[in-house]
Amino acid sequence: MSSESLTGDAARRPAQQRHSKFLFWPSQRSMKQQEEIASWIFILPWIIGFICFTAGPMLTSLYLSLTEATMLEPPKFIGLLNYRNLFSFDEVTSLFWRTLYNTSYYVFLSVPLGLILGFLIALLLNQNIKFRGIFRTIYYLPSIIPGVAVALLWILIFNRQFGVLNVILSWVGINGPAWLYDETWAKPALVIMSLWGSGGPMLIFLAGLQGIPTELFDAAKVDGAGSWQRFWHVTIPMVSPTIFFVLVTGIIGSFQVFTTTYVMTQGGPANSTMMYVLYLFNLAFQQFRMGYASALGWVYFVIIMLLTMLILRSSALWVYYESGAMGD
Repeated sequence: MSSESLTGDAARRPAQQRHSKFLFWPSQRSMKQQEEIASWIFILPWIIGFICFTAGPMLTSLYLSLTEATMLEPPKFIGLLNYRNLFSFDEVTSLFWRTLYNTSYYVFLSVPLGLILGFLIALLLNQNIKFRGIFRTIYYLPSIIPGVAVALLWILIFNRQFGVLNVILSWVGINGPAWLYDETWAKPALVIMSLWGSGGPMLIFLAGLQGIPTELFDAAKVDGAGSWQRFWHVTIPMVSPTIFFVLVTGIIGSFQVFTTTYVMTQGGPANSTMMYVLYLFNLAFQQFRMGYASALGWVYFVIIMLLTMLILRSSALWVYYESGAMGD
């Protein structure tokens, strides 16, 4: 070996050593090991945050659900008594079933209506019309307004004497109901108000519609398919993954409705709008029954998880992916 090559190796070695010291790991380690260490370093903040702010509180609430805990006294272990009381039908716990019914009523009406309305708006705004960008912005803006501001606005809209909605109904000779002050109309009023936020699903549907290859519509036209056939056999299957996403996220979000009922009705009248999360909040932070509220939260977690799993399992029957397999 020549003296020049030895000199070159000796010159490069200090630079490599300085580089390895800068990276804080020995140069003997392979590139794969270095990448693994770097990946763990980068995800370490998320892991710490997950343990401290998600997994830790969840485990704590699971323990509290097995205790008789208040914010004033140490927890007292009582086993599954909170869960047994939760599913009893006495007068004390009957409000649990009422809140579950109220929330289910809201979810299974607001989610389909919001999904359909958002999809129809997206279909209209996907057309080649003037000022299309302005219309998209107008329809999307209500979905980013803070929930408290929206609730205060709709309190005025639903006002029985001078509310905009009852004024419009009076133009056609209809005497509008008391809405939020009527036990019969309070929940439908909340469902109507939920349609205010259809701009969020609209934006997602619009992205899905614009992702459909135009060649599919051209091929359908060549085969003699009309507008309705192209919509049913091309648009709907191709946008079904988007429908699936909006459906799952919409159900999970609607089950957690809180701000509107807290600001607008406080669960009234006669507990007709007492939603599950509002009831849980009242138990935990007004009555200080942390153990019972934690049990309520875990039951709710199981309900939402089972419903989400049911929708995921059913997706194989109606969600189409470009791979050609349903639900793959």
